[in-house]
Amino acid sequence: MPLDYYRDTDQQPAVEVPHEQLSPEALRGVIESFVLREGTEYGERDVPLDTKIGQVLRQIERGEAQIMFDPNTETIDVVVKQRPAQRVSPAD
Repeated sequence: MPLDYYRDTDQQPAVEVPHEQLSPEALRGVIESFVLREGTEYGERDVPLDTKIGQVLRQIERGEAQIMFDPNTETIDVVVKQRPAQRVSPAD
Protein backbone atom coordinates (compact mmCIF):
# COMPACT_ATOMS: atom_id res chain seq x y z
CA MET A 1 0.00 0.00 0.00
CA PRO A 2 1.53 3.38 -0.97
CA LEU A 3 2.36 5.86 1.79
CA ASP A 4 -0.18 8.38 0.50
CA TYR A 5 -3.01 5.83 0.61
CA TYR A 6 -4.66 7.68 3.49
CA ARG A 7 -5.09 11.29 2.44
CA ASP A 8 -6.47 14.17 4.41
CA THR A 9 -9.27 14.40 1.86
CA ASP A 10 -10.47 10.99 3.05
CA GLN A 11 -11.07 12.38 6.54
CA GLN A 12 -14.66 12.35 7.67
CA PRO A 13 -16.05 14.98 10.04
CA ALA A 14 -16.89 14.06 13.62
CA VAL A 15 -20.53 13.28 14.31
CA GLU A 16 -22.52 14.41 17.35
CA VAL A 17 -24.06 11.54 19.30
CA PRO A 18 -27.22 12.59 21.16
CA HIS A 19 -26.73 11.51 24.76
CA GLU A 20 -30.32 10.25 24.89
CA GLN A 21 -29.41 7.55 22.36
CA LEU A 22 -26.81 5.99 24.66
CA SER A 23 -27.66 3.49 27.37
CA PRO A 24 -27.09 4.81 30.90
CA GLU A 25 -24.06 2.50 31.22
CA ALA A 26 -22.54 3.66 27.93
CA LEU A 27 -23.15 7.32 28.76
CA ARG A 28 -21.49 6.95 32.15
CA GLY A 29 -18.55 5.13 30.54
CA VAL A 30 -17.99 7.93 28.01
CA ILE A 31 -18.20 10.61 30.68
CA GLU A 32 -16.04 8.67 33.14
CA SER A 33 -13.34 8.20 30.50
CA PHE A 34 -13.40 11.93 29.77
CA VAL A 35 -13.24 12.86 33.46
CA LEU A 36 -10.37 10.47 34.18
CA ARG A 37 -8.34 11.96 31.32
CA GLU A 38 -9.08 15.49 32.53
CA GLY A 39 -8.37 14.68 36.17
CA THR A 40 -10.28 15.46 39.32
CA GLU A 41 -7.81 17.77 41.04
CA TYR A 42 -9.02 21.34 40.95
CA GLY A 43 -6.89 23.69 43.00
CA GLU A 44 -6.67 23.03 46.70
CA ARG A 45 -9.18 20.19 46.79
CA ASP A 46 -9.98 17.05 44.85
CA VAL A 47 -13.44 16.62 43.39
CA PRO A 48 -14.86 13.10 43.85
CA LEU A 49 -15.22 11.16 40.60
CA ASP A 50 -19.00 10.75 40.93
CA THR A 51 -19.39 14.50 41.55
CA LYS A 52 -17.39 15.37 38.44
CA ILE A 53 -19.32 12.82 36.35
CA GLY A 54 -22.57 14.46 37.51
CA GLN A 55 -21.24 17.91 36.61
CA VAL A 56 -20.27 16.80 33.09
CA LEU A 57 -23.62 15.06 32.62
CA ARG A 58 -25.41 18.29 33.52
CA GLN A 59 -23.23 20.20 31.03
CA ILE A 60 -24.26 17.73 28.33
CA GLU A 61 -27.94 18.01 29.29
CA ARG A 62 -27.74 21.84 29.16
CA GLY A 63 -26.04 21.75 25.75
CA GLU A 64 -22.76 23.18 27.08
CA ALA A 65 -20.93 19.98 26.08
CA GLN A 66 -21.62 17.29 23.54
CA ILE A 67 -20.60 13.74 22.77
CA MET A 68 -18.73 13.39 19.48
CA PHE A 69 -17.79 10.28 17.50
CA ASP A 70 -14.74 10.50 15.23
CA PRO A 71 -15.16 7.95 12.42
CA ASN A 72 -11.52 8.38 11.40
CA THR A 73 -10.14 7.15 14.71
CA GLU A 74 -13.32 5.31 15.77
CA THR A 75 -13.25 7.10 19.11
CA ILE A 76 -15.90 8.88 21.13
CA ASP A 77 -15.32 11.82 23.43
CA VAL A 78 -16.97 14.66 25.31
CA VAL A 79 -16.32 18.06 23.82
CA VAL A 80 -17.04 21.21 25.81
CA LYS A 81 -18.50 23.87 23.56
CA GLN A 82 -16.56 27.11 23.38
CA ARG A 83 -18.40 30.15 24.57
CA PRO A 84 -18.44 32.98 22.06
CA ALA A 85 -15.91 35.67 22.82
CA GLN A 86 -17.45 38.72 24.39
CA ARG A 87 -17.02 41.96 22.53
CA VAL A 88 -15.12 44.58 24.39
CA SER A 89 -16.22 48.14 23.67
CA PRO A 90 -13.40 50.55 23.06
CA ALA A 91 -12.77 52.92 25.95
CA ASP A 92 -14.26 56.38 25.47
